[in-house]
Amino acid sequence: MTNATFLTPVLALIVWTAVMWFWLYATRIPAMQAARIHPDKARHPSGEWKTKLPPRVLSVADNYNHLHEQPTVFYALMFYIVLTTGGDRLSLIIASVYVGLRVVHSLVQIFSSNVVMRFSMFALCSLTLFALLGKTLIAAL
Repeated sequence: MTNATFLTPVLALIVWTAVMWFWLYATRIPAMQAARIHPDKARHPSGEWKTKLPPRVLSVADNYNHLHEQPTVFYALMFYIVLTTGGDRLSLIIASVYVGLRVVHSLVQIFSSNVVMRFSMFALCSLTLFALLGKTLIAAL
């Protein structure tokens, strides 16, 4: 398996993050305009201006931010694997499942107000990432 093949899930998650980035702009800018929020008021992420935005717009922005949290561990782990063992088929499958779950997590966060479902998706993502980490630790030892 080539490094390029093994890193395909990394590229896929980066592409998904870019989709969310565009979705963020496509929803937040019109919502801010409709609510007559001056951009200077949005300087601070926790400002009162957010109370004027629809929940779905906030969910898109929150999810975009979440794609810069836990996935950073995924990116680092994937590059560690490539630089040390080169990765194997099972690691590629686990990594691909992780990316798929992150996409589903995004959609659940944006389209559902069910916090238990969202947490369940987050927990599945976490467990998948832990599985990849555990497999990598075992291979490293």
